[in-house]
Formats: sequence, structure tokens, C-alpha cells
Amino acid sequence: MDRRSFLKTSALGGSAAAATTLAAPAYAQGNRTLTLVTTWGRGLAGVHDSAQYCADVITAMTDGALTVDLKAAGELVGAFDVFDAVSAGQADMYHGVDYYFLGQHPALSFFSQIPFGMNFQEYANWFHHDGGRELADELYSIFGLKAFPAGNTGPQSGGWFNREINSPEDFQGLKFRMPGQGGEVLGKLGASVQNLPGAEVYQALASGAIDGTEWIGPWADETAGFQELTNIYYTAGFHEPGPNLNLTMSLEVWDSLSPAHQAIIENATSASNIWTMSLFMARNAAALQRLQAGGVQLREFPDSVWDAFGQAAEEVVAASMGDDLYARCYESFNASLESSAAWNSRSQAAFSAQRDRVRGL
Repeated sequence: MDRRSFLKTSALGGSAAAATTLAAPAYAQGNRTLTLVTTWGRGLAGVHDSAQYCADVITAMTDGALTVDLKAAGELVGAFDVFDAVSAGQADMYHGVDYYFLGQHPALSFFSQIPFGMNFQEYANWFHHDGGRELADELYSIFGLKAFPAGNTGPQSGGWFNREINSPEDFQGLKFRMPGQGGEVLGKLGASVQNLPGAEVYQALASGAIDGTEWIGPWADETAGFQELTNIYYTAGFHEPGPNLNLTMSLEVWDSLSPAHQAIIENATSASNIWTMSLFMARNAAALQRLQAGGVQLREFPDSVWDAFGQAAEEVVAASMGDDLYARCYESFNASLESSAAWNSRSQAAFSAQRDRVRGL
């Protein structure tokens, strides 16, 4: 399917037209200002930091020849409008997670997150060495875009609830915020799923518009203040074991850059990817301790719920197999995941279990 067909049928298709009212990207004499829009509200812990870090590194590494001007969600376009704004040529790049845009193409799930999918390392293996990059180029070029992994939150928590979840039936009628295919899984279990930008989640939970939410993990969740609204926190989730955040550029802008500047952007996004992942991993444990000390009740879903997640996830992920590109992404993604997991189970996973036993962790 071509780019115009997707934009016409997309749930966000109308925003591309709206984006045409924006000013065109600015070009200074001898230098270039690139406008970066994001799916993140300014100050959202970790994710906004990731976008800002990436922007600052590109600017610094080019000595200002490429100056990246970051506009947080709502400052130029809305959080869910960034894909269309860049595709339409009204901004140069965006930083965000692409399961917000599955209406554009279902295969975007593989380059953001699928339920029971890849962790950070497994995604890096696939993207850089097992065919993921080539499939990404094919997919994003439909929309005149080029995407680079530029951040990862690590495994995300199961979320905050206003009541305990003891069986799959407890999701019936639950108003819950979860985007992407993970949200579709909860929908199959009877939840009323909401897709809200991060900056709107706290108020929705506070007002009762939703009964619960997932966001990221202990540090970002604590910073957002969800512990002020409920104290039931499920620490492990099925939906995002390693969600990928992209820096996605206009392909026309990318092609106009010198080879040196292209190399800088590739290396800046790689640096941002590692920096973001380590930021979350460094801060989550201490934040979880603070949450627990403040009265938050830590919970794990029972096996019956995990089994229900798994069954529904198989149905959700298989639902788009009629699309050729989606099917090829699915086959490549799963082949790489199986390979990475087979080695990890005999190496890192086995070592970690023994290390933790020996050290009493």
C-alpha cells in the first residue's frame, strides 16, 4: 500500500492537513536548524530527557552546523500529530514511540513494541544485525521517513490499578490507559482501553476518567505522581519488555545531508539509545524502594492472568498477517528473537540466576 493510501485511511490522517499551516523548517545562512517535535510533554521524566539528549548531541557534534530545535508535545503539534507533521514536511524529525501510529501501518508495532516481544538487547540485535534495519527502511520510506532507534525505557511495569487483579475477569469493564497492541490485548479481556499522551495520564486517573494506567516504570511513574492517586502497583508487565523510541526524520531532509552529518546523526541516536536505557535502569530500583516505603503495595499478576495475556497477545499480533510487509516483519522479528533467546538462556540468564544466588541478591 502506498503512502497516500495510508495517510487517507489513517486515524490521524486529518492532522497531516492541519500540519500544513505550520511554518516551514528554518534554514540559517551556512547552518541549518532542524525542528524536532516529540510525543512527550516537556519535563516527562526520562522520555523528554531522551529527546533533549539526542537533540543536544547532534547540535554539539556538528558544532552547531545542525542545530536541533526541540518542540515538546503541544508546543508546535500535538503528541499524536508528530508522525503526520514530519511526513508532510512541516517538521524535520520527531522523537517518540511508534505504537501511537498503528493506524498508519500495523508493522510500526515491530519498531516500537509488541506484547511478549523483545527486550532492549534483543531489539538491538535484530535492528543492527538480523534484518530489522532493512525492513524499517522499507516501511518508513512509504511515508517519506527514515527512523533510528534513539532510546529505550527497559521493561515497563504492569501498571497502577484501583483494585487488585486476581483473575482475567477483573479486566471486564476496567477503564485502563494502555496504547499499542498491549492495549488491544486488554481490550480482548474486556477492558475499556484508553490511548492518552503521557502528559494527560495523571489528570485522567485523578478525575476517574480511567481506573488505572501503565506508564513506564518506578522512576518515571513516581515522578509523574501516580502513587498519590492509588497504591496498587503491578511491577511486571507483558506489554512492553523493551519499547523502542525512535528519532524519525524526513527522508528528504536525510537525503539532503552530507555523509558526515548523516554519520553524526546515526552515532548520536545510538548514543541516545544507550544513555536512555541506562538512565531508567539506574534510577528504577531506588524509586521502587521509595514507593514501597511510602505505602505502595507491590503486586504480581497471577499465572491465570499471564496465561490470558499470552493467549490474547497471540491473537492480536496475528491479526494483521494479511499485510505482506507486516508478515515479513513478523517472521524476521521472531526468527531473531528465537536466536537471541536461545543463547541468552544458556549465557546471561543462567549467569544472572547463579550470580544472584551466590551474592544473595
